[in-house]
Amino acid sequence: MDLTLLPEEGVATIRLGMTADEAVGAARDLGFVPSNADYGDAPGQVVCDHAASDSDITLGFTKGALTDIHVSRFRNEAADLRVTLDGLDIFRTPSDELLEALEERGHTVEQNDDGVDTLPDLKVILSNESSFDYPTDDEGDPIYFDYALVTSVFFHGPRGD
Repeated sequence: MDLTLLPEEGVATIRLGMTADEAVGAARDLGFVPSNADYGDAPGQVVCDHAASDSDITLGFTKGALTDIHVSRFRNEAADLRVTLDGLDIFRTPSDELLEALEERGHTVEQNDDGVDTLPDLKVILSNESSFDYPTDDEGDPIYFDYALVTSVFFHGPRGD
């Protein structure tokens, strides 16, 4: 399965601005099931799990509308799940190579030492500092990003001051 991050729009068929029922319905169509079937009319967040890949999507709502979508990297390394941004596989491309490729494509990348990197023009955040046991390099640092956030909320990323 391919999930495309669509900056300022959503992820695959899940669109920012959707109601909870619409967003959860779109997630279900992609094979993600809400961990709490009784999420209510105006939830703050709904976590939707994808069993085959051991991955999840967290849908964040403000005033009843979907404002952010958090996509977590699969924990099953053999998963048939590809998450892309601008045609690049964000969870299978080493993070340093991915950021370089995004910069080459004209995107602003704001990096910090905490493993949270921001693409402010796209309203996307990529992180590689989760508590899961993902692949690491010889120094123990994560090789790939393990989390992506697509948001409709304006934000300023980390500053290199």
